[in-house]
Amino acid sequence: EVQLVESGGGLVQPGGSLRLSCATSGFSFDDYAIGWFRQAPGKEREGVLCISSSDDNKYYKNSVKGRFTISSDNAKNTVYLQMNNLRPEDTAVYYCAARGLCAPDWRLYDYWGRGAQVTVSS
Repeated sequence: EVQLVESGGGLVQPGGSLRLSCATSGFSFDDYAIGWFRQAPGKEREGVLCISSSDDNKYYKNSVKGRFTISSDNAKNTVYLQMNNLRPEDTAVYYCAARGLCAPDWRLYDYWGRGAQVTVSS
């Protein structure tokens, strides 16, 4: 059974940091790209970052460049999203998803986690 499980969300003040984890199982980790997406209330789901073993990391949201980074631990089949200098507009449910290659369109992804809430507020 394919599983993606996000963790590490929470409430943080503006300027703070969080690290989200996406623990995966049930598929060949090296053969899939893992993307991070987010969805704020009343807004469409949007791509943030993607990582794969066959290509450079992809940024899909200009506003996170210089603040968010993506990395992976292949031994743990886990992908991380490090978020620094968080802003209130980063508030959303963050999802990780898997497909063969990175793509910005969330509709193209095959497997999804349930999401982790990130709230940036003072």
